[in-house]
Amino acid sequence: MQIKHLSFCLVIFLAFYFPLKGQGLLPKEKICGKWELIDKTLIITVTMYENQFKAVISWFSDTEGKPLDYWTDIHNPNPALRKRKLHGMSILRNLTYHPKTNSWEDGMIYDSIHGREWNAAAYIDKKGLLRVKGYWHFKFIGRTMTFRRI
Repeated sequence: MQIKHLSFCLVIFLAFYFPLKGQGLLPKEKICGKWELIDKTLIITVTMYENQFKAVISWFSDTEGKPLDYWTDIHNPNPALRKRKLHGMSILRNLTYHPKTNSWEDGMIYDSIHGREWNAAAYIDKKGLLRVKGYWHFKFIGRTMTFRRI
């Protein structure tokens, strides 16, 4: 009787597992989700809207003990934007997926620490880590941030 029960469970598992396995995310959507900076000081959420990808700040480390909503974009060059909250702010926009290179290119990333915007590109490496590069016109002049999926 237990073997019949075990066989039945195995059949049910296989019936649900194989159809779902092939229905994973499209390659361009693999960037979507929550990502944590390797040093654990920042979490972003990447979403797709109209075939472009963007990221917002979901959480960041606060060493002064103040709530996330306390922090504003004080370094923004536009005085009208200096009061916007960092928590929930869009920091990465307009990334488009390039299937030939399996990367997301042609975006812009905002550096709230310095109040500057940079060109941006991203890819997911063989270890599953998201590498986001902010650069100034040429990719070799830039900085890469590494995130792990959470």
